[in-house]
Amino acid sequence: MRLRALRIEKSAAAGGLFDGAEIWFGRDADANTNEPLAPLCLIGPNGSGKSQLLQLIAEIFQAAWYEHDPKEERSSANEEVLFDLEYMIAPTGTKEAETVRLVRTKKGSKVGPIELVREEDDIVIAGSPEFARYLPSTIIGYTSGDNETLSLPFLASRSGYADDVARAALGDEPDEAVPDNRLMLVDYATNLEVVFSNLILGSQHIRDELLRHASLGDLASCRCVVRLAHSAVPKAPKKQAAKSKRKGIQLTAELEELIDRLKRTATCWSVDEKTESYTFDFLITEATREAFGHFWDGAFPLYKSLHKLALLNDLAIPRPTRERLKREIKDRRFASRPPQPQQEQMVFAFEEVKFWPEDRSSSAVDYVSLSDGEHQQALVLGTYAMVRDTNALFLLDEPESHFNPKWRVKFFQRLLDMTGDRGNQEVLLTTHAPFVPSDMPSEQVMIFVRDQETGKVDVIQPPIETFGATFDRILETCFDIRPPHSFMAEVQIEELLKSEDVDRVEAGFNELGPSTGKALLADHLRKLKKNAG
Repeated sequence: MRLRALRIEKSAAAGGLFDGAEIWFGRDADANTNEPLAPLCLIGPNGSGKSQLLQLIAEIFQAAWYEHDPKEERSSANEEVLFDLEYMIAPTGTKEAETVRLVRTKKGSKVGPIELVREEDDIVIAGSPEFARYLPSTIIGYTSGDNETLSLPFLASRSGYADDVARAALGDEPDEAVPDNRLMLVDYATNLEVVFSNLILGSQHIRDELLRHASLGDLASCRCVVRLAHSAVPKAPKKQAAKSKRKGIQLTAELEELIDRLKRTATCWSVDEKTESYTFDFLITEATREAFGHFWDGAFPLYKSLHKLALLNDLAIPRPTRERLKREIKDRRFASRPPQPQQEQMVFAFEEVKFWPEDRSSSAVDYVSLSDGEHQQALVLGTYAMVRDTNALFLLDEPESHFNPKWRVKFFQRLLDMTGDRGNQEVLLTTHAPFVPSDMPSEQVMIFVRDQETGKVDVIQPPIETFGATFDRILETCFDIRPPHSFMAEVQIEELLKSEDVDRVEAGFNELGPSTGKALLADHLRKLKKNAG
């Protein structure tokens, strides 16, 4: 899958920031959609619209899936957006890519249906069997910071799924499976689910790559807990509870099966009947991995199962807070991190996750002792490694924000190392740093600029070739930083370059570190001394 162009007539995203925008993603019609990895890098200052564009793309495909089948995607976070999105995709079951357009316009005074336009104006309507074949199979959103702009459509998706699970568990047909959503949010709260799934059922290569940067050898042991009846979780209504053996949270047959699988794969487990709390302990050996492999066909299916249990954590958030969040999402006012229950109040949580050092020369290391950057790298690389669905769409908001400069330089290569045998996937990532675009050709880099007078966003391709360009050239091109010094140093260098005082210039020169500015100052100092002599 490759995005080509997006035209927005109207959007509620970011207060109409993209109204009237036409964005070209730089992909030609003959582009190779089977390349293992050809991501688009969105770079530009804060507030220039990068995260909002990721949000808008997620909302467009969410709306398409919701209109096609509300069981696949339970809600739409943006029912007002009018758009024309062009992209290349190999329909499910084929290998040859087609160029299609996903369109929604006004029909009279109302918002019209979403239509998929194939070649020669062949229109496919949502709800028809063909429609889903031309949509991304999974939309993965990743966000790293406290600004949760991208999260809005994903939280709406999660809320709808949780409501369906609750209704199914308390209904007359609890054995009916609840279909997975098409949108999947990955953030710090899902960190251990991603890492555990990859280190249990990922290939040896994936496991080595995930831990190499932290000098760790392998997963040693871990504990996870499922609490179904405690003070933080509301009890089921008497009428429904009377039909169940459970005192607290009611589970679907699918979730009951997941708990049974954890019992059968755990090294040991126990249950507190009073609180209906299950404790599962795992000593990680090859036998443990074989047991998990018997029940789950790979890291991603295991992750999705664990994540379904983790979604029950929303029930530990007070009902008034949950209702307020739903209203804010609907009114598009949500822009801060959603509340998380305390560790001891979570319905599902990992605890005591430990790793062996690389050489196993000392005792196991607790996961919480790792840095934010080590957590983030394992999460981002692990997410990309385990999601191998054809036509998956990754929307990654600042995936390397907590990395040190050396890790940032190697980030793109490490992402490539996780690629393996896959194709037809699309990756968009945002950044504020020059490290990632320096590893990409200019046609894969999009510079975001926001007009100070109109407030509108302009998206342009770099006027230079970014692949192999020095970081200072990219900073100059994308952020208008000339030369690449901090503000205080730049001001001081400017003042010294204007000074005729030899002693002052020489003293200032000796205080500066190596830079282009210092070289200019050295030339200025030589001229002053020559004139003085």
